[in-house]
Amino acid sequence: MTDAPLSDEPASFEVTDSTVVYEGAVWDVRRDTIAYHDDTMVREYIDHTGAVAVYAEDSEGRVLVIQQYRHPVRVRDWELPAGLLDMEGEDRLTAAKRELAEEADLEADEWEPLVTYNTSSGGSDEFLQIYRARGVRPTATAFDREAEEADIVKRWVPRAELVDAILDGRLHNSGLVVAVLAVDAAERRAG
Repeated sequence: MTDAPLSDEPASFEVTDSTVVYEGAVWDVRRDTIAYHDDTMVREYIDHTGAVAVYAEDSEGRVLVIQQYRHPVRVRDWELPAGLLDMEGEDRLTAAKRELAEEADLEADEWEPLVTYNTSSGGSDEFLQIYRARGVRPTATAFDREAEEADIVKRWVPRAELVDAILDGRLHNSGLVVAVLAVDAAERRAG
């Protein structure tokens, strides 16, 4: 037993074979064979580009949530503006600013990293970086949306209402849950 602060521990084992078994429109499925101690194991996972999300607050402390259709779970869920790291050479903060403009027609003066987490450590290599944005205002022009983004619904919601909806089991989007509870915990700790 150690008294060191709790932290995930980087670990790496030799990958003896790595193959894309399915090449998808958005991401791929990869199969790795790993030399694990005195054995071999095979793991398949979503080979993901990574993603960003934005916890945007207005001057009244309300949080911007958007509603859009998510086919894998067959739900029009409420979530934060978010998107893939799929543009060559684009850093995470630039991607977050782009996503806020594209999905919500907003820009912000203040940006800070809020939290980074892996969305499904047993099934995907995706890490989601969430930024907190303040000093939010409309962009000069509206973005032309298509597909599931074409009918996005935007709503500004008090954080307390979001916490209640999460704890009541009415909101399920992981990025929204993580961000709202992280900000709520940080505000309580500071308060």
